[in-house]
Amino acid sequence: MSERQAGRRGAGRWQRLVTMALALCWLPVMAMAAPLNGTLGSVGSDTLGGLMTQWGERLSARYPQVRVQIQAAGSGTAPPALAAGATRFGAMSRPMTDAERADFIAHQGHPPLAVPVALDALTLFVHRDNPLDTLSLPEVEALFADTRYCGQVPPLRRWGALGLDGDWAKRPIARFGRNTASGSHALFRREALCGGNFRRDVNELPGSSAVVAAVGRSREAIGYAGLGYPTAMVKVLALRDDEGTPRLPTHDNVVSGRYPLTRPLYIYVNLAPGERLPALERAFFDLVLSPEGQAVVARQGFVPLPKPRLAAARRALRLPPLVDVTQSSSK
Repeated sequence: MSERQAGRRGAGRWQRLVTMALALCWLPVMAMAAPLNGTLGSVGSDTLGGLMTQWGERLSARYPQVRVQIQAAGSGTAPPALAAGATRFGAMSRPMTDAERADFIAHQGHPPLAVPVALDALTLFVHRDNPLDTLSLPEVEALFADTRYCGQVPPLRRWGALGLDGDWAKRPIARFGRNTASGSHALFRREALCGGNFRRDVNELPGSSAVVAAVGRSREAIGYAGLGYPTAMVKVLALRDDEGTPRLPTHDNVVSGRYPLTRPLYIYVNLAPGERLPALERAFFDLVLSPEGQAVVARQGFVPLPKPRLAAARRALRLPPLVDVTQSSSK
């Protein structure tokens, strides 16, 4: 082989190596630039149904080839669907029980990741014409429970037993609440009834909107549901704390926990330790845990996550930290 031929062959080899190196460098960039497409599925909470729908619509507006399918039959439907691998997202208005968590681990080999996405409060509603303004937790128990684990208030059958007079004194109390598939039902039983049993005459309905609508149609009614569902036909009651101070479920009282029935809302994710979210799921959570996503929370009548909890949720999912606009603009 001549010296010139060897030189040409060596040059060709270097060109091929450079071409391969450039191709490898461009692969991540091309992957990042590729438009997102596909379908995200979520199973679970009715309380979170409106939020999931709004977040899904905004994600689809960013990425037109993305669709979000939501089944909102109640928090109790999320754990079995997650355990079976039928969904990777489970929206829940309560934490998983120990049994639900153990079942997930038995099927998937690792624990689920609970991601808080908003704050809520189990709220007591009465008809807007009802003069009642406040209740204690023992009175809530006496209204909805057959048992007495929180206090010793006798059964409350008529509104006069709560201090209402005139025409209201003899009016019977009609009770409405969520069905057993709901996280609100389970949490209300645990927190407001101290783990006791519901009265048999509590009318159990499949959705928060249905509960509020039923209370709005009946002047004698009382019901409980999530914070984001009040209408002009109902009035929100304050709950008295241990010192007797009435606490409405305002933003400050929910964030501070001074309102007694405050709760986080979760999306449970099937994500193994050390695993990174797929691109589509990552884009969804990046939206949900952003100022835009938390503005949706506020517009829906719930309470956005405080900044420290928002930052912690993003870290748990390995999302980049949010830029503090106020700090960056002052530099």
